Amino acid sequence: MALKALDIYKLLPKKNCKECGDPTCLTFAMKLAGGKADVDLCPYLDDTSKTVLGATTRPPIRLVRIGVGERSFAVGEEFVLYRHEKTFYHPPGILFKVSDAQIPDEIASVTKRVRDESFIRVGADLRFNGIAIENTSNSADTFAKSVETVEKMADLPLVLISSSADALTAALAHCGTYRPLIHAATNKNFKGMCAVAKQHGCPLVIKARHLDELGQLAKDCTAEGVQDLVMDLSPASLRDFISLSTEIRQLAITRTAPDLGYPVYFDATAGGMQDAGIVIGILKYASVIVTNPLLPSSAKAALTLRQNVYTDPQKPIQMNPGLYRVGTPGKDAPVLMTVNFSLTFFTLEGYLESTRIPCFMLIVDTEGLSVLTAVAAGKLNEILVRDSLIKFGVESEVSHRSLIIPGYAAPLSGRIEEATGWKVLVGPRDAAEIGEFLNEEWKK
Repeated sequence: MALKALDIYKLLPKKNCKECGDPTCLTFAMKLAGGKADVDLCPYLDDTSKTVLGATTRPPIRLVRIGVGERSFAVGEEFVLYRHEKTFYHPPGILFKVSDAQIPDEIASVTKRVRDESFIRVGADLRFNGIAIENTSNSADTFAKSVETVEKMADLPLVLISSSADALTAALAHCGTYRPLIHAATNKNFKGMCAVAKQHGCPLVIKARHLDELGQLAKDCTAEGVQDLVMDLSPASLRDFISLSTEIRQLAITRTAPDLGYPVYFDATAGGMQDAGIVIGILKYASVIVTNPLLPSSAKAALTLRQNVYTDPQKPIQMNPGLYRVGTPGKDAPVLMTVNFSLTFFTLEGYLESTRIPCFMLIVDTEGLSVLTAVAAGKLNEILVRDSLIKFGVESEVSHRSLIIPGYAAPLSGRIEEATGWKVLVGPRDAAEIGEFLNEEWKK
């Protein structure tokens, strides 16, 4: 089990030397307890204390980075079984699978799609993560050429799937410096796979059917010098995957089985239930999900689900406060004030765009709270509105001094007028009615 801050503090030298970057040893102990500091930052710990603290304060699931550059992604370093207990930190990477038996144009088409395809939802740019290339041809040369085809088109994280160390070596000649994930080491070939992974500095998938075999394989691979591991549970069914992945997460976060403290790999193409497999993988702790290229509808559903699950439930999704333009507003355009809760922003923006009336949106900082909640909590008030009008230079953008506020902010209308000197118009409570309101109530 993880040590508490006071237990950790007892093992520290208590010098308060600040050399770790923290003002006191107790502060450092609290960070260690939360998995937010490294024991190596303390220069005065003896080897015994380092061993004890290292085993109990490092994240229960190792952080593994796949790929390099802008499109690289990290998985692991999770601390809870249920999202509402705290949050999930690292969304699973979802990669489209191709076979080296496909013609280059087909491989290039999938690569181009992953490289270019995205859609924006509540201010976030949602994309798939990379390409998984499977050595179904059993030819090292064909495998290498397929990897070369992908590499020529895009800098995407890769999963290289082959049971042949020779085929992987040939493929890594084209991408070895870009940290692809190698799949997979088993209890029969782990020495050769570890040698390849270690030579190129790549993370490695380990594969076994039983948890005790996975734990032993993890020990064997770390002994060979490969620390960045991802576990393939080889489930016989979706039900089997749920059972195994949940058990691994429980064992890892309680530190009952530290050798299982690694991210999980899941091939959603197996079993003929790909869409269901992706959903199960996202919900039940898969960190790397490999799938055949998805239809547009399934693609959006998968990316939306991942975004929803991996949004911190304690931190509302927020927009940056500021003055936003809808269309090309002129000096006589209406100014509509609302809060910086993303759902409120994008809902209102959508309805405003449909009216085809150019206007300004003044977004004030309510720390991501909705209008009704912000009013009730005192986060939305006349002072905030006044300061926002000044800060974002609204007066210089328009020739009038009229401000439309949300219907749920109606109780603040008089106070906003007194604090700002602007005329306040109370808009509808339902954003769907904003078009009718502007057509009937807005006076130029």
